[in-house]
Amino acid sequence: MGCLQLHRKQPMLHDKSYIIRRAYMLNDPVLLNDWHVVAYAPDLQEGKPVPVRLLEEDIVLWRAGDTIHAWRDLCVHRGTRLSLGKVENQTLICPYHGWTYNEEGQCIRFPAHPAQKPPITARAKVYRVQEKYDWVWVCLGEPTQDIPTFPQWDDPSFYKVHCGPYHFNASGPRAIENFLDVTHFPFVHQGYLGDPSHPEVNDYEAEISPEGVIARDINIWQPDPDGSGHGANVTYTYTVVRPLTAYFVKESAGPKFAMYFTVTPVAERSSIAWTYVAKDYENIPDEETRRFEDMITWQDVPIVESQRPELLPLDLQAELHLRSDRTAIAYRKWLREVGLTFGTAWKLVYEQGRGPINRRWAR
Repeated sequence: MGCLQLHRKQPMLHDKSYIIRRAYMLNDPVLLNDWHVVAYAPDLQEGKPVPVRLLEEDIVLWRAGDTIHAWRDLCVHRGTRLSLGKVENQTLICPYHGWTYNEEGQCIRFPAHPAQKPPITARAKVYRVQEKYDWVWVCLGEPTQDIPTFPQWDDPSFYKVHCGPYHFNASGPRAIENFLDVTHFPFVHQGYLGDPSHPEVNDYEAEISPEGVIARDINIWQPDPDGSGHGANVTYTYTVVRPLTAYFVKESAGPKFAMYFTVTPVAERSSIAWTYVAKDYENIPDEETRRFEDMITWQDVPIVESQRPELLPLDLQAELHLRSDRTAIAYRKWLREVGLTFGTAWKLVYEQGRGPINRRWAR
């Protein structure tokens, strides 16, 4: 009896459970139809499948020459992870029973039945994938736009340094909002990005458009912004281009410094941040730059992971805000406008029972 007869009348059990498990994630087309970084491309070696996770979906990445593939990490035979398999002759071979898939995701060989041609249903789920900025980007749905622009990437006056990745046990929007916040610099990054003796922030404006958020001319004091050993005021401009991608440019009397920051939504409360530092000077070794960014990020991680509620509240009445929070306020408003639900909470619900009033976050 062939595969077509075995599977014609009812779906495979692992497919059915998979549909149930992913039902919630599919309710957020904003992230489902966007591009997300899942790996640093130079780390992806030919012949070595790599497991990654995006939006609670397990994915296998594998390289065949200059081509990178991103598939559901699941053999359609018995549900084994394809990432445990091997790459041979530009095919991916399942480690369990040796089912062999070509670059289009089609199974082309059943080792137990070498004379039998695999049916068209013996096919892996293939996702869209691109390599850009030396990152591997994956879209699980139908992309509504291209990979977000990194303005300094093609600018020869800026020297780029890759940093990270950084893991957060927190939602993606929480990690992005922390990236957009300058008022924590004097306290979380004391002596590096700020000083409690100079916590003031000027009265800036943040604009919302269909494309995102931009906050210009944010002026703060930093202990040593240009490496001269002297404190000075610097000006930040932040731009949010996707729900989980943003960048800033920092200017002072000396050099320019920029950072591009994008977050992989692994799960609602698990994220990975990927960054590039871009600067118009090269007087600092790459490893020293990375060590500095590592230190700054690991100072941020426990703060972000401690925040409650864990999902970013989009109801502006739920928390207190100041003028210096305008970037965060604009970001939350924009997320609500675009309809992001994954990693966010939309309203605070009060429940009256026999005991005290309970509070919970809901969408």
